[in-house]
Amino acid sequence: MGNTFSFPSVTLLITHYNRSSSLERLLSHFKDLDCFFGEIIVADDASKPEHIEKIRSLQSVYSFRLLTVPQNGGLGRNLNRGQDAVNTPYTLYVQEDFVPSAIFPEKLQDALQFMNDDKTVDYIRFWAFLDSYPGLVNYGKGYSKMKYRFWDMNHLKFYQYSDTPHLRRSDFFKKFGRYKEGIKGDLTDYSMAISFLQHKGKGLFYNDYTALFEHKNSDDEPSTMREGTNWRQSGNIFIRLLRLIYLRYKWIKCTWDVKYLR
Repeated sequence: MGNTFSFPSVTLLITHYNRSSSLERLLSHFKDLDCFFGEIIVADDASKPEHIEKIRSLQSVYSFRLLTVPQNGGLGRNLNRGQDAVNTPYTLYVQEDFVPSAIFPEKLQDALQFMNDDKTVDYIRFWAFLDSYPGLVNYGKGYSKMKYRFWDMNHLKFYQYSDTPHLRRSDFFKKFGRYKEGIKGDLTDYSMAISFLQHKGKGLFYNDYTALFEHKNSDDEPSTMREGTNWRQSGNIFIRLLRLIYLRYKWIKCTWDVKYLR
């Protein structure tokens, strides 16, 4: 019989929109891993009635609190009202189309211990799309501290914060502000990433960044998240030059935003 992992100080916050089968898969994986939380909150952003009906049927199985709204308000508003509802010291944020791996509960224990022991750690990131965060400094147990270095030309350095799966303190807004509302989801993510750097956030990153979660979608419930584009792997000299120019522009823009964007 496997271990049971109980996290009473952690709320699992899940944002959801029209992917109730993916939500069910996520919840069932946590249950199969014997991974339990102080509370589970599902913040739904005005999904279609058939998805709401299915979600309500899942409540008796997985015992979560459902937050619903009559009209879609975008990712920022959904994240804000979801976080506002959390009553535990820590929040594990996961979008509905991720799946935790068998080793995640143990690694979550380590992450929680780090945050309990080091009050300066604001946020711990568990997943990335294609690349590790640049300039990592070993922290222990498979985690590293993320360091922002001004002269590092890697544009990924601006994304210490990401809205992919992560653990954060539930008073996150007090230091970094609320998510911007009424803008596209990728801009919501970017604005919080800039705020994280502006307010000297301290974050950790799990080195084997695809080992703890799988980003998994079906044809019936495709992802709305951005994925890496093929142009970064292209061998065409012209395309590689355009990419280099774009990345240098992006570095300058993001550097400006860190200093001036509010």
